[in-house]
Amino acid sequence: MASVFDSAQRAPSNCNTQPWLVHVASGETLAQLRETLPKAFLAGELSLDYPYDGIYDGVYKERQYGAAQALYSAVGIERGDKAARHEVFMRNFTFFDAPHVAFLFLPEPFGIREAADLGMYAQNLMLALTAHGLGSCPQTSLGFLANPIREAMGVEASNKLLFGLSFGYPDPDAAANTCNTERAGLADCVHFHD
Repeated sequence: MASVFDSAQRAPSNCNTQPWLVHVASGETLAQLRETLPKAFLAGELSLDYPYDGIYDGVYKERQYGAAQALYSAVGIERGDKAARHEVFMRNFTFFDAPHVAFLFLPEPFGIREAADLGMYAQNLMLALTAHGLGSCPQTSLGFLANPIREAMGVEASNKLLFGLSFGYPDPDAAANTCNTERAGLADCVHFHD
């Protein structure tokens, strides 16, 4: 596992600050989090270090809905089945049964520029995991429960949780792993200027 994270460590960052701090949970720590996080979320004990409103408009809302529809279709859930959709969402807090989860933090007082650096680190990590035959799932929802996550791993409050990344060997038979989301066309996102 160290070689995967060593590869990710080569990610670029503004002025080479390398502002990320990563805590990986496995074994007993992960089992404890699997028990406490769903309960905390259902009890409304949210603790976000970074604001999240999840409200999108226009094409961004269409893409969000499209991604949800692709997932629910893959796992056989009808759009109107709110209970089943909620059950799928709650699997975020048990890490989709993955054997490991990496929590990605930024130390205070870092902000949006360093969050972009952390995003590049996460992309490197995901590519390194793939190169080693592993699968991963970035999860913004894990950032909703920063306090119990920090507490479980002894992370100082000055380190702010942005999101988590569950990982392990993918199960090719899992219905969710057949989900493919549509991608915007190149011309919708990239503009070339001469």
